[in-house]
Amino acid sequence: MNIVFWSLQVLLALLFLAGGSYKAFSFQQVASHFTELPHGGWRALGVLEMAGGVLLIVPAALKWMPALSAHAAAVLAFETFALAVLFARRSTKLTPENPLLWALVMGGLVAFVAYGRYVLHPVVAVAA
Repeated sequence: MNIVFWSLQVLLALLFLAGGSYKAFSFQQVASHFTELPHGGWRALGVLEMAGGVLLIVPAALKWMPALSAHAAAVLAFETFALAVLFARRSTKLTPENPLLWALVMGGLVAFVAYGRYVLHPVVAVAA
């Protein structure tokens, strides 16, 4: 089960780093499609996603404050489901063009990682 969690963490970290950098550095393009948030809001979400992507891997891999990985997964799950609500206000069609579907899948996966790292298979710190 640990391999499943690590695989998901690496995959999600890469996806959140890519999506977060897009939101943070190309926020004009994102904000022009979704006017529900201002430009600064999209940039802040992008920075949050990039930080969360790093925190999904680094603390657990180094076994230095590994609970940060579970916390990052929980924060990313909350942020992703909040975005899903924002996208659902615009359209609830579950089509590949609608970002709602993407947000629901990503939110479900990162929520599973959070639950797994809190309950099923926590990463423990190495005693000094």
